[in-house]
Amino acid sequence: MKRTIKHLVYTLLTAVLLTSCGNGETLQSYYVDHHEAKNFISQDLPLSMIEIDKTEFTQEQQEAYNSVSKLNFIGYKASETDSLTFKTELAIVKGILNDSKYNDLMEFSDKGRKIYVKYVGTEEVADEVVVFGSSKDMGFGIVRILGDDMSPDKMVTLVGAMKNADISEAQIENIRNFFK
Repeated sequence: MKRTIKHLVYTLLTAVLLTSCGNGETLQSYYVDHHEAKNFISQDLPLSMIEIDKTEFTQEQQEAYNSVSKLNFIGYKASETDSLTFKTELAIVKGILNDSKYNDLMEFSDKGRKIYVKYVGTEEVADEVVVFGSSKDMGFGIVRILGDDMSPDKMVTLVGAMKNADISEAQIENIRNFFK
């Protein structure tokens, strides 16, 4: 009798553990699965490696900048010969980012490119900020912004400042060359 109860308890625990693990793909698993795949490039960048002139930053932008510790980038280069794979990968990423855990922060278009900024967390504190951009001609790129005590409102102002920032071409040369 004790043996049967023991097996029943183990079976129930195993069932609970297996059903609690989500089967859906996450952005993290997408990065891991594709970081060395064909037509992909990925880089992890500590923010300290990116030199940005912060003299024009407002206090809010400076606080947002200081809350960021690391950037994870993955990009897919579109090619005329493999448009089906591009469309498939784009659909996968959009599906991941349509998950309810990703809150919309802002969206804009620039020279035929669509850019979305989303975050995971609350209105006061973001655990992760995601910048996703795509273009039919070039492909798509995803930047995961990771840090401590990031504020979604302040990140909006930082993203706006970064759009106009004078970032040295040499710092992002590998990424730019990949998309050429």
